[in-house]
Amino acid sequence: MRISLGCRLSYQLPQATPMIAMLNVHYSRFGDLERPDYLTTSPSVPLESYRDGFGNWCTRLVAPPGAFTLTTDGIIRDLGQQDPASPGAKQHTVQDLPSETLVYLLGSRYCDTDLLSDEAWRLFERTELGWARVQAICDYVHNHVTFGYEHARSTRTASQTLAEGRGVCRDFTHLAISFCRCMNIPARYCTGYLSDIGEPLPHPPGDFAAWMEVYLDGQWWMFDPRNNVPRYARVLIAQGRDASDVPLTQTFGQNTLTEFKVWTEEVQ
Repeated sequence: MRISLGCRLSYQLPQATPMIAMLNVHYSRFGDLERPDYLTTSPSVPLESYRDGFGNWCTRLVAPPGAFTLTTDGIIRDLGQQDPASPGAKQHTVQDLPSETLVYLLGSRYCDTDLLSDEAWRLFERTELGWARVQAICDYVHNHVTFGYEHARSTRTASQTLAEGRGVCRDFTHLAISFCRCMNIPARYCTGYLSDIGEPLPHPPGDFAAWMEVYLDGQWWMFDPRNNVPRYARVLIAQGRDASDVPLTQTFGQNTLTEFKVWTEEVQ
């Protein structure tokens, strides 16, 4: 299938403001882009791009005072298949894990594993190792946490999500990642597009989504504790330890967000 995807973020800025944007499709999907999702600005300003420590594509800029808009708009080709699954995927022992996965066993800004380890082992010690254990974690988080945009809070940690029992997709993801790390399963945070293709109407307004990838049987596998069902047309933008590594925009100064629009639509 062919999918039109992109976003438009508008700001009102009181002064010239440095920004970092992380809004382009991940390099692993670059070859699938029929029309690249180049980042444009209004008014036009110089852009400087670089890769961060996780390989994500980032763009630096200085936004002028007043109204300012960031836009991406591309078309990507997708196989049109549901999220891949491998129920027999096995869990590695820590000593057999590749060195580059070990950072995803450690606690991070929003994944406070030191506060969740005892509870993780209490809940999941008796589950089968590997895919089944990760799915048990996703089932628990999906059933324990109530979703609602009114519950959004940028400072909420995984342990707070567990205690409060509510949040948005990033909170579901942080809690599931933390539980996986506590159980010695590398897990990393992902952000990107998730379409409503194949989902019953009415569809909610477009938004970016968060999910996780876990390392099992020699490769990374996608899990989505917020939705907890296979979905179509999931397109990665960035990945890191948690949301602090992959803010879609980082604004170094006072600002007011005046428009936020995201789209992922099948086109002929």
